Order: sequence, then structure tokens, then C-alpha cells
Amino acid sequence: MSKVQKQKKQLPSKKERHQLFGSVPPGPRTKPTEKDKMPDLQNTNKDFLFELDAVGIQNVKHPIVIHSKMKPYNQTTIGTFTFSSSIRQESKGTNMSRFTEQLNRYYENGFTLDIKMMKSFTKELAERLKQKDATMEVTFPWFFERKGPDSELPGMNHATASIRVEYHAEEDFDIKVSLEGTITTLCPCSKEISEYSAHNQRGKVSMVTDLTDDFDEEEIDWKQALLEAAESNASARIHPVLKRPDEKMVTETAYENPRFVEDIVRLVAADLYEMPFVKVFDVKCVNEESIHLHDAMASIHYDKTKMID
Repeated sequence: MSKVQKQKKQLPSKKERHQLFGSVPPGPRTKPTEKDKMPDLQNTNKDFLFELDAVGIQNVKHPIVIHSKMKPYNQTTIGTFTFSSSIRQESKGTNMSRFTEQLNRYYENGFTLDIKMMKSFTKELAERLKQKDATMEVTFPWFFERKGPDSELPGMNHATASIRVEYHAEEDFDIKVSLEGTITTLCPCSKEISEYSAHNQRGKVSMVTDLTDDFDEEEIDWKQALLEAAESNASARIHPVLKRPDEKMVTETAYENPRFVEDIVRLVAADLYEMPFVKVFDVKCVNEESIHLHDAMASIHYDKTKMID
């Protein structure tokens, strides 16, 4: 088959190409270029009608290092950050650049993401912003090793973890940690009415917990604790590597432990209730149903600080 020869193009210069597609020469420069001579609208002080609950930036992606009591013990992952503070009625706005400026400074100093670091960060941020409070929240994929129950062949699973630290000059810190883990559930109703088999599905268990003031992250890995609360109450655990003997064990375990979404949230709630470092918790389970087009869900909120002896 003959090839059609194309004549080589003679392109205009890059500058001429940019002009062709709309670029124009710079206009006259009349405004100051020195920072101290530039107007600072965000620092304007007037009566701006309302105090704002939160002003800041979100969806900031940044590499982070975290520790875990499960392999891999030290890991680098990607954090998605939100930073904010309240704004007084007489303040027009906040200094957005200070959020990422401080994040980069902490990163260059080799920070490891943990609650202690986030408490230091939010207190310093509030002081830099000259505000009474500051909030830092980061969500990240947390990886952990999971072995096949029979073969013990390892692989990497992951859950979505989140830490939220709020600093208040008068009230100190509020700390929330969250985890969303994946489980297997087998339908009790299907098992009960069928001559053989039962349908199962993948479920998502999400937990949001308020930690006590005396929580010791050196002693307890909250990620591991919440993951265990979700997985140990499921029909079966999720595995990255399964050989046939492993698969037999997992499917039989699921059959022996049927669970509705209602069962899951109650059982997980019981585990969180027994954790002394948890004050308040929310649990939600969503099942991606295998024989329906809809999902099944259940949730519970419980405040242990309101218990009466």
C-alpha cells in the first residue's frame, strides 16, 4: 500500500502562534508591585453585618506521612485538607495564603500527621489569623495488610480515614476521628427462606467518633480500633488475595454470620459504646444490594456523655 507524502509545514514562530490565537502585548502597569504598598481588602475593618462561622479553603491535596500499628507501620499517602476559622463581624475576610503557607512549613520540617501535630497546627493558625478559633480536617486513604485466612498470602486493603481538630481559645480542642471500611454481609432473610445459598453483598460501614480529652494516640491506634469494630461484626472480612481454600473459608464464615444493615450498626455501636476513649459516635452501614437496584442503609447516633448511672 502506497503512503501519501505530506509536504513539511513552515510554522510561524511561537510568539506569532500565540498572537494568532488571541494573545496581546501587556498593557500599562500603574498599580504598585511592593507588598507593603498594595491595598489589603481582606483586612478592612467595618461593620459587615454578620459574624461568619467558617471561612477558609478546602480540597487541598498534599502528601502526608502517617503511623499505624498494622503493616505498613509507616506510610506515605495523600491527604485532602480543609482549613477554616470563624470571622468577626467587623472583619471583611481572612488571609487565605496563610493556610497553605503554614501547611508547607510544617511539611518541610518533616511532620507526621497525627492528633498532636494537628492540635499544634490549629492553635498556631488561630493565632496567626488573629481569630478565636481554627479548624483543620484531613481525609486520607489508610492502607493495611490483610492475609488470606488459610494461605496467609498478604495483600493491601485500604479504608478511608479522617481526623478533624477544632481549636477554641476559650474551650480548648474538639477532636473527631472517622473511618469508612468495607465489609461483606450475607442476607439473613435470603438464608432463611432459600433451599440453598443466600445472596451477599459488599457493605460500607462509616463511623464518626468524638474522642475523650485524655485519649492517648501513642497507646491506641484509633484507625485499627474502628476498623476492627466494623470488620469483626460483619458476615465476613474483605481480602485482597484469596486462593480456593481461603475463598471456601470466607464464604462459609459469611454463611455462618448473616447480617442485616440494622444488625451491623447495632453491633458496631456496641463495640464503640465499650471503647472508653469514645464520647459520642455515629455509625452508618450501606449495603450495595446484589439482587436489588437500591442500596440498603441504617444508622445510629449515640452520646455517651448523656448516660445516667
